[in-house]
Amino acid sequence: MSKLAWKNIHTVLLDMDGTLLDLHFDNHFWLEHVPKRLSEKHSISLQAAKDIMAVETQQVMGTLSWYCLDFWAEKLDIDIIEAKREIEHLISIREDSLPFIDALKASGRDVILVTNAHPDSLSLKVEHTQLNNHIDQLISTHEFSVTKESQVLWQKLQAKLGFNPEHTLFVDDSLGILKAAQDFGIKHLLAVSNPDSRQPARKISEFPSIQDYRFLLDEIVANPFVN
Repeated sequence: MSKLAWKNIHTVLLDMDGTLLDLHFDNHFWLEHVPKRLSEKHSISLQAAKDIMAVETQQVMGTLSWYCLDFWAEKLDIDIIEAKREIEHLISIREDSLPFIDALKASGRDVILVTNAHPDSLSLKVEHTQLNNHIDQLISTHEFSVTKESQVLWQKLQAKLGFNPEHTLFVDDSLGILKAAQDFGIKHLLAVSNPDSRQPARKISEFPSIQDYRFLLDEIVANPFVN
């Protein structure tokens, strides 16, 4: 894990799924639960349903449609939120997330969640995790009709929040999204190497990476931001 220049970090932008929350819920939902519902609805095999989902997701990967529950509800003729609630017991926050967030807040930094998740999905996650009690602002990129993969999003986000890219840390589990943030000029970047608790940690060389935010707490506390 590379050290971060905390003395130069004033604002922290955090992804949600795979960064603050365990990605197992989302992986299980899209890779197992939705194909199961699809196979039952259309009387096809589970493998056939998985093949359909693989093709459909590949066509919209990284676009707003990929993250849009309305898109998938229409495409698959399935109530996506109802389906999510069927396995909502799997929604869980990472053990290290709240200590990390609370340390950032206590150090005087602005902490903002920026997720590509649909607003309804964000609401469901907040309902189960109470992230709203710990984070200053919760932003779904659907507000801007564009995702974090796009430079347009970063332009609109900066216009809304007024952050200085030179003094901003962005944390995400997607290397592609981290690259987009880097291209925009976000100076401080951190990748999550273990987004899904059921999967082994990844080896990441492109960005500084972390498996447990609690290793950062001492540095955060030792370097408060004084405005």
